Amino acid sequence: MSEPLPPELAPLPPAVDPRLLEVLVCPLTKSSLEYDRAANELISRKAGLAYPIRDGIPIMLPEEARKLEE
Repeated sequence: MSEPLPPELAPLPPAVDPRLLEVLVCPLTKSSLEYDRAANELISRKAGLAYPIRDGIPIMLPEEARKLEE
């Protein structure tokens, strides 16, 4: 069995379809989102939240989002 790669060497997750990013907005603020491919999250700066992407599907639920650090 091989050991997992350290995070800095692990491959990046597949990119989110740019057309999807054009239509998705933060469910709380209705503001645009930034895609952080390395963290595999959609960032809402206005809400201070990072929405996870799991198995290629954005989880746009505020209760599932991570609060951004100041």
